[in-house]
Amino acid sequence: MSEIVLSCKNIVKSFGQGEAEVFALRGITLDAYKQELLMLVGPSGCGKTTFVSCISGLLAIDSGECTLLGQDIRAMDDDTLVLFRRENIGFVFQSFNLISALSALENVTLPLTIAGDQSDALKHRAKELLDAVGLASKYDAKPANLSGGEQQRVAIARALIHQPQLIICDEPTSSLDHKAGEAIMQLLATMQEKYQTTIIVVTHDNRIYKYANTIASMEDGKITDIKRGRE
Repeated sequence: MSEIVLSCKNIVKSFGQGEAEVFALRGITLDAYKQELLMLVGPSGCGKTTFVSCISGLLAIDSGECTLLGQDIRAMDDDTLVLFRRENIGFVFQSFNLISALSALENVTLPLTIAGDQSDALKHRAKELLDAVGLASKYDAKPANLSGGEQQRVAIARALIHQPQLIICDEPTSSLDHKAGEAIMQLLATMQEKYQTTIIVVTHDNRIYKYANTIASMEDGKITDIKRGRE
C-alpha cells in the first residue's frame, strides 16, 4: 500500500460561533492508501462522521490541508465537488438509504440514472454487482422484502456502481445482528480486493476490527493512535 489516496494535515472543524463554538475536529492528520481498509474508531461524538464528511466535501473544513486522489478538496467549488464525489466516491450508510418504491436493481443504478445514464450497459453492470454481493435472485425485490443484511448488500452494490476509488462507510454494521454484520464486512473486504478500492469505515463495533488493515482511534476530535497491520 504505497500510493496515497487521502492525505490530511491538521484538519480543524468547528460548529457555532463565540461562546457557543464547539470544535468537532482538533487538528486531524491522517493518510489512507490505495486498496486499504481503514477503520476510524472511537466513542460516539468523537468526530468520526464529521471527519469523513469533511474529506468528502460534504462539510467545509475550517483550516488544514486535505488532498483526495491528488485533488485539493478545499479548492473545489460546490459544482466541482458534486461531480468529483459522483465520479470517485461511494457511500454506504448505517440506515441503508434505499428508495422504498424502487427495486434492488433500480436502487443500484440510481446514482448514474440521476446523472442521465439509461444504458443497457449500466443495467448489466448493476446485475453483475448484485450477483457479486449474493443477490442474483433479488433484482426485482423492493427494500421492504429484503432483510437488513440484504439491504446493506444492495447499498454496497450501489456504492460500487460507478467504480469509485474510495468508499466511505458510516457505521455499516451497527443496525445489523452479529452474523449479518460479519457477512457485510467479509463482503466489503472481498470487494476491496476485487475492485482495488480504498475503504474507510466509521465504526464503534469492535467485533469487526479484525477486517481492518489500519485502525485510527479518535477521541475528542483528535487521532489518538494509529495501528497499521494486515496487508
